[in-house]
Amino acid sequence: MNFKLKHRLWLLLGLLAYSCTSSKTTPPPPLPAPTAAQSAPLPLVDTSLRGEPFQNITLETSLKPFKQNDEAYIRRVAAEMFTQWSALLRHADTISVMLWTSDGSEILDYNGSLEQPLEWAKYIGNPNTEHEVGVGPKELSLHERAYLYMENPPNFTYQDLKFIVQTLKETGEALTGKPIRIGATFDPGPEFAKSDFKYKKHPEILEGSAMGHKSFVFSYATLKADQDSYAGFPNGIPDNTPFGTFFGRQSQHFLKDLEFDYIWFSNGFGFGMEPWASTGTIFTGEGFNEENLTDTKDKIINFWTLFREECPDFRIETRGTNLATGIDLAKDGVDLKAIYEGGYNILPPPNSPWAALDGDFGLEMVGYMSRIAQLPDNRYIFRYYTHDPWWLNSPWLDRYGREPHDIYLPMSVAMINQQGEIKLPTHLNFLTIDDSFGNMPTQVPNEVTPHILKARYDSPTAPGPLVWVYPFEEYHSWAYNEQDRLAEIYYGDWFIRQAINNGFPLNTIISTKYFGSALQHKPDMFDASVLVTIVPEAGSDFEKSLIDYVKNGGKVMVYGPADHASPAFAALMNLQNTSALEGEFTLADSYSKDRLTKAAPAVIQHAALFSGGGLKTQIRELKDPNTKVKVKMTQGKNTRDVLWVRAQPDWKGGKIVYVRGTNSSHYEGGRLLKPNDPEKYAVGPAYLRHALQEFGLEYIVDKYDPAVKSPVLSISRSNNGYFLSGYVPNTSVKHRFKFPQGAPVLNGYDTELQNGYATYFFPTAWNREARVFVEQNEGIVSCKEMHSGELGISRRLQISGLQNATVRVYPDEQITDDGIHFYVNATYPWKKGKIPAQKGEKEFGKSYVVKNVTGNLVVSW
Repeated sequence: MNFKLKHRLWLLLGLLAYSCTSSKTTPPPPLPAPTAAQSAPLPLVDTSLRGEPFQNITLETSLKPFKQNDEAYIRRVAAEMFTQWSALLRHADTISVMLWTSDGSEILDYNGSLEQPLEWAKYIGNPNTEHEVGVGPKELSLHERAYLYMENPPNFTYQDLKFIVQTLKETGEALTGKPIRIGATFDPGPEFAKSDFKYKKHPEILEGSAMGHKSFVFSYATLKADQDSYAGFPNGIPDNTPFGTFFGRQSQHFLKDLEFDYIWFSNGFGFGMEPWASTGTIFTGEGFNEENLTDTKDKIINFWTLFREECPDFRIETRGTNLATGIDLAKDGVDLKAIYEGGYNILPPPNSPWAALDGDFGLEMVGYMSRIAQLPDNRYIFRYYTHDPWWLNSPWLDRYGREPHDIYLPMSVAMINQQGEIKLPTHLNFLTIDDSFGNMPTQVPNEVTPHILKARYDSPTAPGPLVWVYPFEEYHSWAYNEQDRLAEIYYGDWFIRQAINNGFPLNTIISTKYFGSALQHKPDMFDASVLVTIVPEAGSDFEKSLIDYVKNGGKVMVYGPADHASPAFAALMNLQNTSALEGEFTLADSYSKDRLTKAAPAVIQHAALFSGGGLKTQIRELKDPNTKVKVKMTQGKNTRDVLWVRAQPDWKGGKIVYVRGTNSSHYEGGRLLKPNDPEKYAVGPAYLRHALQEFGLEYIVDKYDPAVKSPVLSISRSNNGYFLSGYVPNTSVKHRFKFPQGAPVLNGYDTELQNGYATYFFPTAWNREARVFVEQNEGIVSCKEMHSGELGISRRLQISGLQNATVRVYPDEQITDDGIHFYVNATYPWKKGKIPAQKGEKEFGKSYVVKNVTGNLVVSW
């Protein structure tokens, strides 16, 4: 037997022995050294594992599952953790367990003795209020007081925590055969455990109002003198010690002494003062304190530098804020570019878990994409919210209702790097594997794992139909060099957030910096895509690349103010700027094809503060036959052109659409900008989706009235197929689709074709493959999977209900011209009815077309 396998089996037997005997069991003597024969590798078993593996999968957990401070019990719990997720863990190179031990105060309080008692997160609710745990009026909420999660929870010391860390490493490696990392956590808030350090001894480090007045530690705080002994400061804390210095030194001692491998900064720590709010040190809700920008940036970067001086080598992983790159920069001075480029050995923040709480998937997607547009390297995290161990909810079971929309939507996201390569998340985190009572119901991994794996199998391998070219460099440059553009920076991400929440299918991203380089490596990579971007920086390399791209057949949608457009780009768009207007405007158009039982309002509110300035844009050359104005906004005698399309005959099929963009949001306190009342005002960001019709890509929704929430949609491309996923907050909505290549017939679905549109009703969460597109005016068409039944055939689809139809099929990427077969009105054994197919048009990618088909069509490859 292979020695490594034999050693692993020995460890497994040891685990079983521990589960049946006392914690004092003496382990068996070590195995003898292997012989050469024993070391020979075993032949690999063909497991047919699909999809790109993750570099790391992290199981996040509190200490609550360890309900007994008993070594044998701890080992059994550890074994259960890895066993529950084993079907997924085999797809990882490395496995991590991130311990939500306390609230991070276990690091701040550590005095260097492993016998020190450990204050840990044994509560449900907030233990840092004026009410003692478990007492007070019954009507108090969990945010106003806390309960113990069980009667007589165990007591732990730092030595016990070290044993848990060691046990997780040993058990995980024995069960999975993979390297195991253990992570510590730091949270700036009051949520998880009692913290005398934050709320009694050192309240001077508190600012922000995320959970009450001065409730969060801000990273660039300064500590007052403290005579107590700490691991990194045995003689006490000197007055005016930077928090970054103290926290870094304490972390170094804590992580090293307890044998942790990395640390996680939670809830926006290190990324600004207000991690959950649309206001901060710069944006007040009424304007921008631009004079604070440089000082705030310096303080944030100084924290990272000070921390790294004291804790130089342990990996930092981060939660980030609930917002997005441009928003964080403009409202709180968070210079993500400087953090990424500072050499701090961090992983970028993942998607926020807040969409589970408020259904704001647009903000989740915008935050996720904007933070990965330009990475320190190609690594980034997707994080999924299965349980909450503190606030008595388990999102998979309750908030999501066991629907996987928050899996398929963010897992359809992909970034494109400088080489034009599609890059997927390298790390996968689960918050958390235990619930508020310390239980680990097997139902959750059993139900979640198949969706995670399918989303990974079908992850993008090519740019989607829409590619967001994100101004990562520009935003950071403007913030410090052109501060009159802060409103424009703030507006951009909010506008796209609301566009996505109104059905704009955006899930591929590349930065403006990478765009030109990616095109040089792969000149045709965006041929089947529409680029979505801002008016480019005047004279920039990106502007030159974008103008050349349009003139050579590229399709581009530009959004946002054009106040700083160069003469060359203004000429390309046939644009001029006039005086700025804001307030209420009338819309005199029927450009939207959405059907509403109760009509949408014809009035729109444009607030300059939230929309990157007032409306200035107009067509310059009114007689230009190549410019078509689609939407105007009128205020009294004044009119502004806010949506138009332009395509010159010599552009080789290139086209540019300009959408000035109204944010249709306002600030009235609270955390986020609030969308305007859709029954009173038209929704400006929805015009991005409406404008897709100019490129032949139409997604139309039919709903009762404007107040019914629109669906969220993603369209990705994998292995030459299209994959559509969605979140439908109101399942009464009817969906209509038409692509340039026809109506998508989703695999496993039936669709009623109406005027050439495929129509569907979807559940709350849905995810379907589309490899078949049909041009047919009316009728019910279906696409169903069939069995192979023939050597050499891996896939067979049946398309039925065709009436003199043109059918376009996208086979797997590797299929050659002689490897795809079409049969009309034929059955097994496929000896009759075979018809020839033509190659599809180049602009539609790799496809095959048959025409004038009536009845059933079977395609196989």
